[in-house]
Amino acid sequence: MNHYYLLAKTQAGLEGVLADELRQLGATGIRELKRAVAFEGDKRLLYRANYELRTALRILVHLHEFDAFSERDLYDAVRDVDWSLYMGIKDTLAVDAVISGEVFRHSKYASLLAKDAVVDQFRDRFNSRPNVQQLSPNLRIHIHIQGTSGNILLDASDEPLFKRGYRKETVDAPMNEVLAAGLVKLSGWNGLGPFVDPMCGSGTIPIEAALIARNIPVQFKRNHFGFLRWPDADTDLWKDIKEEAEKRIAPFEHTILASDIDGRARNTTAMNVVSAGLENDIRIEKIAFEKLTAPDGLPGTLIANPPYDERMLVDDTAAFYRSIGDRFKKNWAGWNAWLISSNREALKQVGLRPSKRITLFNGALECSFQKFEMYEGRKPE
Repeated sequence: MNHYYLLAKTQAGLEGVLADELRQLGATGIRELKRAVAFEGDKRLLYRANYELRTALRILVHLHEFDAFSERDLYDAVRDVDWSLYMGIKDTLAVDAVISGEVFRHSKYASLLAKDAVVDQFRDRFNSRPNVQQLSPNLRIHIHIQGTSGNILLDASDEPLFKRGYRKETVDAPMNEVLAAGLVKLSGWNGLGPFVDPMCGSGTIPIEAALIARNIPVQFKRNHFGFLRWPDADTDLWKDIKEEAEKRIAPFEHTILASDIDGRARNTTAMNVVSAGLENDIRIEKIAFEKLTAPDGLPGTLIANPPYDERMLVDDTAAFYRSIGDRFKKNWAGWNAWLISSNREALKQVGLRPSKRITLFNGALECSFQKFEMYEGRKPE
């Protein structure tokens, strides 16, 4: 396979960011879908997409499209693929299915049916069969069925790409790395000024910001990908791609500040920053937001994910968000400040008119990501 039809999965709201990333990598045929972007490219692009994309959850290779009017249609479509091109008898496989529509109701049943088709083909042809293994199989197959339209895809990533390998510790409800990178990208920050996360939690947002600022590939700590287990894996090409990416890493001249009022969060962030090798790029402090001042004396970008506590009374929540707005006005003139929260009513208490609102999902929580432009003096007309 020299030309691939590919699908990059992402989180809702990040499709445009991911499409822009793919354009920068040289992908063609880019189409934004729901929580995914379709594109085309060669093997080099396939490898680079897995190694360098910041807002992709996994990369899938399109193999076969079929009509799915019955269970037999699914079984026959999977069995018609020559699976010996992609794995051997001694290899392991896993099948994941995503189902919607009236024909198929249960994704687990569809995945079992597809697995049986692969296993039966090997048994009939070679009188032996590969084993199923959910954790790090040699080949992970995806079945997508929407209505009566089905697709068979190969998982080039295996483990989801939000697993960067630098996270050693977490505090409660850590943010997904893909979402954190998406927030930085959506904010427009490009490393040409300081960056602050005053409620850093596990440190995911400032770490992703530092990786962007220094152009460090997000998977620099990871060496296990699905495509490296395929029979046509090109280890020389993989080595070349990693070396080229390393040459593009650049220094960063400004300050990235990660702070939190909670000592445990500060310590957790420090461990993850060291694990990522960014201790010289990220400054970490234990300090309350109301005592924090803008670093470098230059305007920059602030992104905060205020803590969510179900025990917090409504009045306390309102006061907390009002205090955030007050600090923005007093201490952060000239900055672009962003807040992400699932509590839209609380966001209204900030007391400032957002210049942009973007709907995103933090896990299962629908959130609003809002931009507040802190003009120095009067706001320009």
